[in-house]
Amino acid sequence: MGLLKKAAVLAGLAAAAEGLGTAYFYRRTMIRTNAKPERSAKMSGIDWSQYYPRMHENRDWLLQQPHEEVGILSHDGLKLHGTYFPGPGNKVVICFHGYTSYGMGEYPSLARCFMSRGFGALIIDQRSHGESEGKYIGFGCMDRLDALEWIRWTVDKVGQDAQIILHGGSMGGATVCMVSGLDLPPQVKGIISDSAFTSPKYVFTHVLHSMYHLPATPMIPLADKVNKRLAGYGLDDCNAAREVRKAKVPMLFIHGSKDTFVPPYMYDELYENCAAPKTKLIVEGAGHVESYYKNTQEYEEALDKFIGGIIK
Repeated sequence: MGLLKKAAVLAGLAAAAEGLGTAYFYRRTMIRTNAKPERSAKMSGIDWSQYYPRMHENRDWLLQQPHEEVGILSHDGLKLHGTYFPGPGNKVVICFHGYTSYGMGEYPSLARCFMSRGFGALIIDQRSHGESEGKYIGFGCMDRLDALEWIRWTVDKVGQDAQIILHGGSMGGATVCMVSGLDLPPQVKGIISDSAFTSPKYVFTHVLHSMYHLPATPMIPLADKVNKRLAGYGLDDCNAAREVRKAKVPMLFIHGSKDTFVPPYMYDELYENCAAPKTKLIVEGAGHVESYYKNTQEYEEALDKFIGGIIK
């Protein structure tokens, strides 16, 4: 075999390997059936079992409260699911969970926290998670449009005098940051973002570097093209750090100082870019979305101060 032919064969093999690697990466991270919660929990680097007794106690308490299963249709025809716990008045928190999780798996503790402060809680399953339909995970890009539908549902349910807080963790935090750049109803009084990333492009680049010691190129650019073709948007088309430049409602940004999954520099970028009135909390020693459990008192004090300034 001549040198040119050998070079062509090697180039073809390399291209095939890159394509297979990208396909494997894409299937495992962006398609619902292959994105496993246990893998995400492992990547966070946190021993969540230490918090299980408290989580289970809060979930049991929550399920004993009056509630109803609710559903809406997304703008593109997906059936989306949520669980609504009514409060005594017009205050409601809408909760957006993280990547590969689901609402009632992640939010019972924080929902109980808000309900003890007189809020109702709408705990939703983001598209392609839990009982909500969808094949491709939205990473906040499509979920921000779903959030508008959930806000409308809440206003219809509670009334025009509703006072709504949006709370999101990890991917849910990115969702609520991306929502902040939209034209929101006046009933949305504030947004709380916990452990949000700036965009899927940059968080996956970080994960490839830090956990797998792999370069972002060519995998991320190729996955970006695949996602544009299949899901309709690129991995940086919806960037939370850009969206918060258009934010108008007050925002609270929370992050753990030891977050290795979503590095704190993303938190800094989100906070610095935010155009709305803003406050922040860094919880020392907390990993990814661990802040509430790591220092509950500090977290709740930050919530009370933030809520007290925007809710009547």
